[in-house]
Amino acid sequence: MTNDIVALIEYYEKEKGIDREKVVAALEFAFISAYRKMVPGADAIDTLRADVNIRKGETRIFAGLTVMADEDYKDKFNQVPLTTAVKKNAEAKPGDIQEFNVTPKDFGRIAVQTAKQTMMQRLRQAEKEMIYEEFKDRAGDIVSGTVRRFERNDVMIDLGKFEGIMPNRERVQGEDYNIGDRIRAYVLAVENEGRGPEIILSRSHPNFVRRLFEAEVNEISDHTVEIRGIAREAGFRTKVAVWSTDAKVDPVGACVGMRGARVKNIVRELNNEKVDIIRWSDDPKEFVREALKPAELRSITVDEENHVVYVTVDEADLSKAIGRKGQNARLSSRLMGWDVQVRRDESKEEQFKEKIGGAAHTLGEQLGITDELAEKIILAGGIAPEYIVGMSAEDIAEIGGISIEEAEPILLRAQRIVNGPEAVVASE
Repeated sequence: MTNDIVALIEYYEKEKGIDREKVVAALEFAFISAYRKMVPGADAIDTLRADVNIRKGETRIFAGLTVMADEDYKDKFNQVPLTTAVKKNAEAKPGDIQEFNVTPKDFGRIAVQTAKQTMMQRLRQAEKEMIYEEFKDRAGDIVSGTVRRFERNDVMIDLGKFEGIMPNRERVQGEDYNIGDRIRAYVLAVENEGRGPEIILSRSHPNFVRRLFEAEVNEISDHTVEIRGIAREAGFRTKVAVWSTDAKVDPVGACVGMRGARVKNIVRELNNEKVDIIRWSDDPKEFVREALKPAELRSITVDEENHVVYVTVDEADLSKAIGRKGQNARLSSRLMGWDVQVRRDESKEEQFKEKIGGAAHTLGEQLGITDELAEKIILAGGIAPEYIVGMSAEDIAEIGGISIEEAEPILLRAQRIVNGPEAVVASE
């Protein structure tokens, strides 16, 4: 055995935390494999044992051979004649199993390269088994690590003794990582399948946000405040619904913290992702009102059977309620588990149209024009004859899409209504 094999044993024992017994067992298996490859016919030997002396750096191979009567001796790989066996043990008899040293000359020097390769494979397997044993109960925790390398779009993260993988699907859109960056991630799963145990990490999972709140907010960790739901579009926006078991504790205030300190720490970890903290309610009307803030809702209609909430808002609040690319309404739907339908409140618009229509009809009768033309003049500011007299015939023609010749009588009628017929005649 050479110094590099001894160093390998030390490395796996101290750095990887694998028991020395397992490392030595892997080394023994490796040397037996090397012996079988080196010695012609060794594959036929049923029983082989490697004795590794770490302090002396020596390795010996022993074969367990069956003692046979001299006339029955046929298999030189698994049998030994009685005359040879009694030289080692005078009490040997046919049928006994005796171990003989079958180590070839210079075996350690020649076999070391083959043994090293086989040993590495066994130790990697032992390391993976250890990963699974240590991490199988840690799914759902947050761990810290360092970006080690990239494989396609997957990020390999050094977790100390072990390595985790953050698949591309679990990355946050817009987050860039460099080798050596220190990051925190959520342990999504520990899988033990064909390629061996793998620690699957995520920064985009909603529960990553949940664990951050649990670590940051004492009231959540002691169960005074509960997180009742999380809806997330990683990298853009997250909605968190909270509820307090103690009427004296404000769940939203507890999560926000003094001057926003608690939620700021979480937002910083999420690279400035927008986080909305919402007071949870079992009343769908109250809950949707909180979820769609800062929009002011005009009306809320609940369809209990189909789990649909119909919401109307003013034109000015429509974009707030729906959010960018429908994000606010979509996350509110996920958070509630209901379909949230946001519509513009058209009642005011209809009322406005009715008022305009009535005023246009009145003005049309006063000026002897159609309601359509009167409506155009009203929308341009001529809501009554008193306002029309301040216009010119050219203005009325342009507003109504008529000729100046048609506009002049309209202006004249308005002046007569306001100033009286005599004033108009004197003016002329």
